[in-house]
Amino acid sequence: MTEKKYEFTGETTTLDDGAVLHRIRLLRDIGEFQVGDIGGWIESEDNLSHEGDCWVSGEAGVSGEARVFGAAWVSGEAWVSGAARVSGEARVSGWAQVFVRSRVSGAAAVFESARVSGAACVFGEAWVHGSACVSGAARVSGSARVYGSAEVSGSARVYGEACVYGSARVYDSAIVSGSAQVSGEARVR
Repeated sequence: MTEKKYEFTGETTTLDDGAVLHRIRLLRDIGEFQVGDIGGWIESEDNLSHEGDCWVSGEAGVSGEARVFGAAWVSGEAWVSGAARVSGEARVSGWAQVFVRSRVSGAAAVFESARVSGAACVFGEAWVHGSACVSGAARVSGSARVYGSAEVSGSARVYGEACVYGSARVYDSAIVSGSAQVSGEARVR
């Protein structure tokens, strides 16, 4: 059996839907965090693995059936909920939200006020930030960047070193790849 990495501090907060979240405290050093450091909020021990170097810090929270594992970190005031998964060395920070059945993995980062929802996946070394939204069954991978107030949805794919930014929309089954740039008010479908 794996040795526990954290414990509940006894401090709780209740969400609007009635879910009770528990503040956590670190029981062993991981990365830049030390034994005794106070972490973020989780609804149950199922939300944050005791294995690996994964952690939830600051005012960040993980609820529902969501899971954080591997060496992934959720920090700031970010939120992971529903049945979402954050794994690998992924980072979710700022005020970002990852929810429903979405996945963030590898060395991907979702930060600032970005949202990843539905069955969307962000992986590899991709970044989604600003107030960008990736939803539906969309995939953002490689070293791709989605930012500003851009949206990638449907079953669209953005990969390679492609960038989607500004108020651009990539949707349906569109593919943006290589070093392509989609910006401004552009619509690609």
